[in-house]
Amino acid sequence: MTSLTYATMSNRPAPNRLTDTAALTRNRARARSDALFLQKAARDEIEDRLELVNKPFHSAGIIAAFPELWQDRIPDSTVMGEAEVLPLAAAAHDLVIHSMGLHWANDPVGQLIQCRRALKPDGMLLAVSLGGQTLHELRSVLAEAEVAVQGGLSPRVAPMGEVRDLGALLQRAGLALPVADSVMLTARYRSMWHLMRDLRHMGEGNALDARLRHPTRRAVLNRAADLYAEAFSHPDGGIAATFEMIVLTGWAPDESQPKPLRPGSAQARLADALRTDETPLSD
Repeated sequence: MTSLTYATMSNRPAPNRLTDTAALTRNRARARSDALFLQKAARDEIEDRLELVNKPFHSAGIIAAFPELWQDRIPDSTVMGEAEVLPLAAAAHDLVIHSMGLHWANDPVGQLIQCRRALKPDGMLLAVSLGGQTLHELRSVLAEAEVAVQGGLSPRVAPMGEVRDLGALLQRAGLALPVADSVMLTARYRSMWHLMRDLRHMGEGNALDARLRHPTRRAVLNRAADLYAEAFSHPDGGIAATFEMIVLTGWAPDESQPKPLRPGSAQARLADALRTDETPLSD
């Protein structure tokens, strides 16, 4: 049976924080269930990859932006919402899933470290986060429009990590056999206005701590909508919006895992395997 635990992000003050966690919590609470296609796509991606793992899991811990989407999806799992301090017991799980919350985390490394500590030896972490190519079209046109109309920039789309950077976080968190790859999704919208409305409905509105606290001038948004339609039209009509899902996989270290060979310990020459001549390099 799956147990379900809801936890909200702490809203205590934090220096140089990326996310206003109180605003993020409000955005999540206002989300509509029929608009969560990104969350469901991430869930499907995780479930597909678990089917490829030749190992049974019996005690999964799942951290999700919308925990109700994971209810009863994986047997014998504990599901919890986003939190800066995760309610995960040490060495309690053979599988930890972190679904679609890392891109808003003020301390993504800390999130992964907490997941690592919750894993049993040879336990698996599988995380999905939005990546740096997400909404690059919207980011571009809003910046251009704001500079043209107001002569300056303000934070509007959260900065998101690139696949290489997020992969490095797995090693910093102490996970073995780290792998990071990305899945690109393209959605079609009638206009920029429809895209922005959908972002609000999916709980992904602007929750940056440094965001403007007053409404954006209509002239900026009108200019951005025109630029979007001109530069990023979809072949089937309307506009295109890119979403990049970065999938992170790592394992809690264990003696049973394969280890790299020592340098110089090879028993065969690569040149022989490739049936080619070896050319020594000059000093």
